Amino acid sequence: MTTAYLNSPIFLEHEEAYHPESPERLREIMRGLGESDLLSRLVSLEPVPATDTQLAAVHSADHIARVKELVARGGGHFDADTYANTRSFDAALLAAGAVVRAVDAVMAGQVNNAFALVRPPGHHATPSRPMGFCLFNNIAVAAQHAIMQHKLDRIMIVDFDVHHGNGTQDIFYNTSRVLYCSTHQFPHYPGTGDWNEIGEGDGRTYTVNVPLLPRVGDEGYQRIFDDLFFPLADRYQPQLMLVSAGYDAHWSDPLAAENLSVAGYGSLARTLVEMAQAHCDGKIVFTLEGGYSLPALTHGVAATFRALLGDAEIPDPLGASSHADTDISDYIEQLRGLHRLV
Repeated sequence: MTTAYLNSPIFLEHEEAYHPESPERLREIMRGLGESDLLSRLVSLEPVPATDTQLAAVHSADHIARVKELVARGGGHFDADTYANTRSFDAALLAAGAVVRAVDAVMAGQVNNAFALVRPPGHHATPSRPMGFCLFNNIAVAAQHAIMQHKLDRIMIVDFDVHHGNGTQDIFYNTSRVLYCSTHQFPHYPGTGDWNEIGEGDGRTYTVNVPLLPRVGDEGYQRIFDDLFFPLADRYQPQLMLVSAGYDAHWSDPLAAENLSVAGYGSLARTLVEMAQAHCDGKIVFTLEGGYSLPALTHGVAATFRALLGDAEIPDPLGASSHADTDISDYIEQLRGLHRLV
């Protein structure tokens, strides 16, 4: 399979001292890819900034203007967590555009699949508000572009960041054109994503939240993907799959406690590739969200690339957690009933 990555030095220019969402995250990812056999096996695609029209398809004019104005004033904070400096608007514009570029390349058959290695991340940005380290909602901009430009009716977004993608949910809460599926620690920032948030209007039943207690671990996550998300994909028949890839559910991450391993991430990515191969000729695009343990992030991204490339072996140099996993068998059955899979 031909797998692309998208990256740019501009993404490193969005920074604030001592902030966990730092340029070092991408530096370590690229260093790890370069030191392995992976980078030479990937196709590099040059990202292109998102257009005003693409941003306006998911964000209000006030939202876009607010980001521009803060950057023009030299930077600052939208809230306690979310910052901007003088280069942040350009970085955020290119981050959203990179995911659009990846979608276009996959839809055109230029590559089989792609991973946009971008920052700032995006899935917390709502239609009207930057938040949670996110300025624009990268994956939502790309999904809406696919709907409008490629005339798609069924896009499946899977979000395995440990924090709920409240912005992505809000943007597509009233449409059936996007099936949004999220695993996330709960209650945890931003406090949304309970199991009964399932969409409204035309979007009712097209939002699938799996809020989790801590320490679910590899087996529990894999069962969610096998027993809930895969059957949902079978029913929905997506024409394109998009993935908000956060690596902060790893057992070593400082911001959460979900017990996933690098091997677990590799298995989840492989399952998502299989879903895409079963339903949309393998058309799948990942975009980077969170992940704040640099070793876990670096090796987790590498494991994802190996799954995209179709490698049989996915090494895990960090190993498994020493904590016991939480059994969620009954919970999965309850969710299957809620979403009419039994």
